This record gives sequence, structure tokens and C-alpha cells, in this order.
Amino acid sequence: MGDSTDVLTAKEKLIMKIRDLAWLRSDYDEFTLASGRKSKHFFDMKPVMMDPECAHYLGVLIHDHLASLGSIDCIGGLELGAVPLTGIAVAKAGSGSTLRGFIIRKEPKGRGGRKTGNPPGIEGSTLSEGDRCVILEDVTTTGGSALKAVERLTDIGCEVVSCITILDRQEGGVEAFTKAGIPLFPLATLSDIEG
Repeated sequence: MGDSTDVLTAKEKLIMKIRDLAWLRSDYDEFTLASGRKSKHFFDMKPVMMDPECAHYLGVLIHDHLASLGSIDCIGGLELGAVPLTGIAVAKAGSGSTLRGFIIRKEPKGRGGRKTGNPPGIEGSTLSEGDRCVILEDVTTTGGSALKAVERLTDIGCEVVSCITILDRQEGGVEAFTKAGIPLFPLATLSDIEG
């Protein structure tokens, strides 16, 4: 495998692994999603993010997209899905990188970043006004959850330049992010998985 995996190979292999590790499909029953919507498709990306081969492919694809965005200061997103993705992205940046990671709790615990100075519910590296940030998400349906993270960051003066999701279910997430003025970049789509 190694660090020399090209982007096309990483995407192809990631799609195969998502099919194998994360995708459930039913022609008879519908799954209830976090958004409240019903679907014949269910994706649990935790096994994907925790698989070493997949983590490598995710890192390759995330950093390929980051390279197209210019200078990025911070990367992260909402718990729980963005937690392993943030670790993958920061680790893949390598020694000497200035890329910092953060996590946004869905419900702030009230402690805040005692050492970092971040407001309650934003943990990890210090975020500063003017930081160029990328949001990470494991699965995007409507985009509502990740857009809450965007709002938290813009409230403290950060600039969110993109959202990277492992999988876009193609149910309105791109449109919601476009309306917010932020490009959504999926590493794979439902069409890719069904393909």
C-alpha cells in the first residue's frame, strides 16, 4: 500500500471498502437516518474510518482536496463522525505540518478550552479569528449537522472554505452547502457505491 497511492486508486479502493464495511441496503424495510429521513440505504462509516487501509485512502483523498484549497489552518467537525477523520487528516499531514485539528461537541459541556481559549464545545487546537478551516463529515444527507459546525466556526471569526465528506447520499447536502456559499467535496457518492 505505502504512501504512494495515487488519488484515482485511493478513490476506487475506498468505494470498494465502503461497500464491504459500511453499506446496508434493504428492498423491504427502510432505515431511519440521523436526519429523521427514511432510506433503503444505511451507511455506518465507523468501520471504514477505523480500518488502517481505509484510513490511508481517506488521508490521501483528504489531502489531495486540501492541496487545491491553498493554505488551510484547521480541520475538524462535529463529534462523533469527524473525530476519527480529524485524527487521520492531521496524522497524514505529517511531521512539521502546521495543520491543526479541532472537534465540535454537539452539546457543549461548559468547560470550553481551558488551555486553548476556545469557546465551550470546541476542543482540540486553538482556533483564532481569521483561521481558514475545513469541515469534515462522515456521511452527508441534508448537510444540516455539518452546517451547524460551520455556524459555530463563523461565530468565532473563522473562515470555512470547504466541507469534505466521506459519502454524499445525494439528498440535498450539496445544495445546502452551495446556498451557504461553501463547496461540499464528497470522497464518494451514493451513485458510486451503487455503481
